[in-house]
Amino acid sequence: MRRRIVFSPEAQADLLSLYDYIADQSGEARAIAYVEQIEAYCRGFVTFPKRGTRRDDIRDGLRTVGFKRRLTIAFHVEPDRVVFDRILYGGRDVERAFH
Repeated sequence: MRRRIVFSPEAQADLLSLYDYIADQSGEARAIAYVEQIEAYCRGFVTFPKRGTRRDDIRDGLRTVGFKRRLTIAFHVEPDRVVFDRILYGGRDVERAFH
């Protein structure tokens, strides 16, 4: 079953903050390219969504995966969609992001 990919409002805000930071440090072109890479990676979950590390200790059904050793992507899988809950940069505390 192919599921829809959804970014929560918090994940959208995380992407925007990441874009702003990279654009400020390295320019808009690099920021756009990096955010597009993240979005493309997330779209890949449509075919094999149940990957990563289960983090039921934080929230039932929550999973996390790394991206290029710089991001932690937190998501959960529903019957018809994969919801990306947070996209955390630089080792930010996943537990704190959900409390």
